[in-house]
Amino acid sequence: MLSHRDDEETDESLHRAISPYLFAADNLSDPHLVVSKESTPINGLPAIRKGVEPLDDGHYILSADEVARFKSEEPAANKVIFPLVGGREYINGQARWLLVPSLLTPQELRDLPLVRERIRRVREYRTNGGPLARSLADRPMEFHVFRQPKSRFLVIPEVSSIKREYIPIGWLSPPHLPSGKTRFVAASGSAEFPILTSRMHMSWVRYIGGRVKSDYSYSGNINYNTFPWPALTDADKTRLETLAQAVLDARAAHPGASLADLYDPDVMPANLRKAHRALDLAVDRLYRKAPFESDRERVEHLFMLYEKMTAGLLAKPDKPKRRKKADA
Repeated sequence: MLSHRDDEETDESLHRAISPYLFAADNLSDPHLVVSKESTPINGLPAIRKGVEPLDDGHYILSADEVARFKSEEPAANKVIFPLVGGREYINGQARWLLVPSLLTPQELRDLPLVRERIRRVREYRTNGGPLARSLADRPMEFHVFRQPKSRFLVIPEVSSIKREYIPIGWLSPPHLPSGKTRFVAASGSAEFPILTSRMHMSWVRYIGGRVKSDYSYSGNINYNTFPWPALTDADKTRLETLAQAVLDARAAHPGASLADLYDPDVMPANLRKAHRALDLAVDRLYRKAPFESDRERVEHLFMLYEKMTAGLLAKPDKPKRRKKADA
């Protein structure tokens, strides 16, 4: 069998069984096992969610110049203008803002013609849109999805270049709002960032996750909710926190560089690469003592854990026995 995935070198190996994901299934009870979408985490992790989806045809999304105009002409609207961070903005260090008119009172809106004009445009767009848009047309100030984190949250871009060794994830805090092009985890603990940014999790994403064209498409239902999570002691968590901070410090040592710059595989800074390697090694050892030689080995090990984790969840219930009719 010839086996490879994305950036790994092609290698030849012989196996009795091959999984649908084209890695060895010799150690699986069911070599045909596939990962099922899960609407909630089955691994004990906090919930992951999509960000804000205004369904507004872009009328509530503001550029820097538009924000400046609001500040000049309608400063009362400033309190409902928030930094909006999608995957593209987060990775490339770009800036957009979101106007949230539903947080204004009718009395406040009376004196804000610029805001009211945008509300009118959204109503018009939804009235002439598809079924979902039309269902919200008489509530033009409401978003299709509005989620406003109250504390620091972990942000994961929905789409990331397949050329990167790692999907650049990290922390944001209010007043930032995550857009629908990100996934976010609120009230996250100390272990989520280091493990999700590790080579181990990236192996799961590479083999199990979907694609947009050729780029990674991060799915909460597939990549996050199903990922086999290691057992962690307090000492493990403390070590992971230290190594994760080293990654963040390495990023911060390059002010002005975007995450796209830092995670370009050709020019990734040596200190950042070193910090990631140390973190990768620590996470690998949480899963087994023997080192992993490749991402394929990692995902084969993870898949065995997934099979065990879902053994009870995926088992088909026994059909109820039909009762015999009593004699007349």
